[in-house]
Amino acid sequence: MFITQALNFKTDWWRYLLGFFIIFIFWQFIGAIPLVVAMVANLDFSNLESIENANELLSNIGSKNLVLFLLMLGFLFGFIGLYFVVKNLHQQDFKSIITSRETVDYRRILHSFLIVFVVNTSMIFISYAISPESFEYNFKLEPFLILLSICIFLLPIQTTFEELLTRGYLLQGFGIALKSKAAAFIFPSLIFGLLHIFNPEIDKLGYGFLAAYILMGMTWGIFTIMDDGNELSIGAHYANNLVVFLFVTADWHAIQSDAVFVSVEEPTITSMLIPALIYYPILIYYFSKKYNWENWSEKLFGKINIEDES
Repeated sequence: MFITQALNFKTDWWRYLLGFFIIFIFWQFIGAIPLVVAMVANLDFSNLESIENANELLSNIGSKNLVLFLLMLGFLFGFIGLYFVVKNLHQQDFKSIITSRETVDYRRILHSFLIVFVVNTSMIFISYAISPESFEYNFKLEPFLILLSICIFLLPIQTTFEELLTRGYLLQGFGIALKSKAAAFIFPSLIFGLLHIFNPEIDKLGYGFLAAYILMGMTWGIFTIMDDGNELSIGAHYANNLVVFLFVTADWHAIQSDAVFVSVEEPTITSMLIPALIYYPILIYYFSKKYNWENWSEKLFGKINIEDES
């Protein structure tokens, strides 16, 4: 079982608390140094009062691709911190926070990636066909090719890091500490949502929009627990972010990109949440049939008997 295989290693509750702190330092402090240096180097200190949000600070650095590159570096350092903590603090096989299978199932990763990529891309172009006035055409070949390179080489690090941190490391930690499978996917999903609390989307739409991130986190968490591995969530998360970065951006997005389209439609919580409430259950249903998931109640809400598993 994906959660309890961590019991073969060091799983004291304090290790997870200390481990998360160490990972956070790698990710948000050490990893942010290049970005902060670039921001300070390009900051007009005589005009600080005119800066209204974080996106304005980032825009002072230079091109959107440079900003994206610097932001992605933070996740690279976070990944290094996660690997260090798992291998040294927990003395744990790193594969065990990815999957319970003997080897990582790359076919699962590819399959979930293709499904989410095709569906999400289709929805964007259907929306454009129905309501072209909601989009501005923004395609420029050279910056788009640079963006594509960043998305191929660095974006998978960001999405995989977030999955392995929340749906791998923390999912196992909460499950073992609280002896509850429900806690294993609910609490990491809440943390996943709260990690986005300072995003510009929250300024634009309010704290209610955190529900979209939490709902996404719970969906990926169900994938992980029911499928006994992170492969499906890794593929789906990468596809989700890739589509956004390549095909549609907006001035209220957390990370701006040189995407094909810029959305000029005024967003609302309802317009963002209702599609998710329809889409995510369909994804769960599809993968449950594809991979024959069974014993839903026990897998999602059962108790974890530490003595029997260890």
